[in-house]
Amino acid sequence: MKKDKNDIELERAIIQVLKDGKKETFQNIIKDMDSFDIANQYKGLPTKRRPLFVEFLSKEKLTDLLRHLNKEEQLHVLRTIGPTRSTDILEMMRNNELAFLLSGLPKTQVEKLIAEMKKEEMENLLHIMNYPPKTAGRTMTNRYLWIHTSYSVEQSIKKMKHFANLSTYLNYLYVIDDEKRLVGVVSYRDLLLAEPHARIVDIMTHSLITVNVKTNQEEVAKIIGRYDFVSIPVVDDDNLLVGIITVDNVLDIIVREANEDIEMLLASGKAIDFRTKPVVAARRRLPWLILLLFIGLVSGSIISKFEATLEQVVALAFFMPMIAGMTGNTGTQSLAVVVRGLVTDELDIKKSIKLLFRELLVGIMIGLTCAILIAIIAYVWQGSFVLGLVVGSSLLATLIIGTLAGTIIPLILHKFNIDPAVASGPLITTINDILSLLIYFGIATMFISKLM
Repeated sequence: MKKDKNDIELERAIIQVLKDGKKETFQNIIKDMDSFDIANQYKGLPTKRRPLFVEFLSKEKLTDLLRHLNKEEQLHVLRTIGPTRSTDILEMMRNNELAFLLSGLPKTQVEKLIAEMKKEEMENLLHIMNYPPKTAGRTMTNRYLWIHTSYSVEQSIKKMKHFANLSTYLNYLYVIDDEKRLVGVVSYRDLLLAEPHARIVDIMTHSLITVNVKTNQEEVAKIIGRYDFVSIPVVDDDNLLVGIITVDNVLDIIVREANEDIEMLLASGKAIDFRTKPVVAARRRLPWLILLLFIGLVSGSIISKFEATLEQVVALAFFMPMIAGMTGNTGTQSLAVVVRGLVTDELDIKKSIKLLFRELLVGIMIGLTCAILIAIIAYVWQGSFVLGLVVGSSLLATLIIGTLAGTIIPLILHKFNIDPAVASGPLITTINDILSLLIYFGIATMFISKLM
């Protein structure tokens, strides 16, 4: 996004007060700024100005800043502010955000970061981190309000006011029984409209939609989107309330999953953005590309095996890039459609077969259109009906196969609970290159006597 004049002036003002070391002036500048804007200012600063920037921030502002940084940036900030202040910030963070920050770090580093946290906060954090990654248990927050079935409306409102600062959302109060099992939910609206002495059990909603701690986070996102919930309770196998997942948690999930899918589709596997150093970006892209480079050598060996065919009909070489490129393009298009569909829809065998049949028809229609067009071009260019037939039929077959490959591969991966995005665009393109060349030269060899 292009910066306007005000943004540039604000950036210059912040850099100047940091140079001058004017803490009070700095805090006056950013006091009414949204945490997202503060994070953007931090990211846009020269590296040498960042330590003083975070030092001048209050604990609350610093905690909010971390929510808009990636894991590497968060850890850098924590190292910058030192262990004492880091402990205060970690205790102010939501447990699910903290669990995401610490996931994947070496055990010694995790222990060092949380060593000075309060015992209760540390136990809650470790409890959340015991759940598998990308599950509701790992994503949930323990900052919610519960009330007992014996409460009155008046008691519930008093508790809500008392714990207002500790709760992520005040939209719902979750009702539990003596065994801490979830039995109902009360909305803030229900409390406002009810009489003060009314019993919670008389006004609560008994019909509940919950998710288990082991439910995949993408499934949680679908449920919240399906029912337009602001939050959803998380229960264990005994229906004990253990946390909630809020709509902002879901937005974080969607963004992270989208980024991961894009990274896998690009065969980089890890985040690369505008600030990534060239050496790091190259290192993250190279592994997949080197693998595909060797797979691509298969294409070269195929061409060498049909060298005699090429020597006899040189015009075939002209259409090679087009055949391979079109096949890869259709495969990548189908892959994108399927990956997107898997995020928004529940796929069973019936739907999968329907999708596969639809993509087959799409491949046939696209193939026929392109095949007829290229056959005419080949005939007009070389005056050979047989060359047009060979190129057109090859393109028809390869486009159908490319479309099916882009559909079948992610469906198979999904069936085995593997992220379909790992069927990266470059991988499908390389496979389709090999298949398209085999088909193209195979058909050309069959008609070689007619082509000469």
